[in-house]
Amino acid sequence: MAEKIVVKAEKKESGNKNSNRRLRAAGKVPVVVYGGGTESVAAVAELKDLAAIIRTDSGVNSVFTIDIDGQENYDVIFQDRQVDPIRGRLIHADLRRFARGEKIEMTVPIHLIGEAKGLQEEEGAVLSQAMHTIKVLCEPANTPDSIDLDVTELEAGHALHVSHLKVGPGIEITEDPEAVVASIVIVQEADLEPQLEAGAEPAVAGEEKADEPKDGE
Repeated sequence: MAEKIVVKAEKKESGNKNSNRRLRAAGKVPVVVYGGGTESVAAVAELKDLAAIIRTDSGVNSVFTIDIDGQENYDVIFQDRQVDPIRGRLIHADLRRFARGEKIEMTVPIHLIGEAKGLQEEEGAVLSQAMHTIKVLCEPANTPDSIDLDVTELEAGHALHVSHLKVGPGIEITEDPEAVVASIVIVQEADLEPQLEAGAEPAVAGEEKADEPKDGE
């Protein structure tokens, strides 16, 4: 599991558009935390902290903890965002809060590990990865960074499927178990000899063409 990301925030007092402008000028972003069976909470977080999450590999699909005034901690995910169309800067975010024990569907990368023995069995053998991500159902805090698939025993002409993926307790894969994740395929070498045009005769070295004039003619 990745180190849990915690964003510090403070409760936001009700205000008008001018107060929101002042917050943004100070490098802060108004957010609303809702869901999880409790009341919504208006808060203010640092723009740099939220922007850093958006720039990660998971981006807006990242699950993180928002710590409001050091008292209320919620596991959340970006539900909606408002971005300044000119500056491309985040100016407001709605964060969805998860209830304890609630599971959500997340997309997790698949990493192939090991050296497939099928690559040594036949000339032109290539390891092909058909799926690079997989959808899983789990609690946000239990989301794996990635799922590793060992291809060491994979032979030429064979494949590994979703059913071969191993996950920890409390994690359910929601994809078709028969879907191919990785396989060893044989790539045939292209014919490097140029094809003769239809009706053309191959040229022979030292032979003159009938329509070419000889020296002195």
